[in-house]
Amino acid sequence: MEQRRRPAPEVRHLPRTRPQPAGQAHRRHRQWRGDQLSPLRTFRRIGIAVAGSAVLALGIVLIPYPGPGWLVVFAGLAILATEFAWAGRVLAYARARYDQWTAWLRRQPLPLRLLVLAATGLVILATLWLLGVFSLVAGWFGLHNPILDPPFSRPRG
Repeated sequence: MEQRRRPAPEVRHLPRTRPQPAGQAHRRHRQWRGDQLSPLRTFRRIGIAVAGSAVLALGIVLIPYPGPGWLVVFAGLAILATEFAWAGRVLAYARARYDQWTAWLRRQPLPLRLLVLAATGLVILATLWLLGVFSLVAGWFGLHNPILDPPFSRPRG
């Protein structure tokens, strides 16, 4: 019985590149390293980190409120992603999870969606109370009720 041989798999070689002279490679590395250490680049990275972090923090605070909370979070991450690779990965992850959450919520029955809406409303009311917004607005109309005062501004005694 004669055994048939399989044809050898095709081997693809990477195209050969001309090796660079040692001086040229060293010069490129030095230029890259110099770019990484330049004071202007460092200042720019710090500025982007501060601005992106501020926008991100504002977005996190705005998430429970009606309006562009998640949009501001994604904008802060996009600002950070211009300089930091980790921020790009977090942005992609957060957007995917946000899309999954909204798709899941759309599939749920109306009572559950209303429950999520009510819980969001309670978070908003609690935050406004803790910030003293109700007491401030009541003061505009000459009303004063100690219940409207935030807990940390009440006199102890």
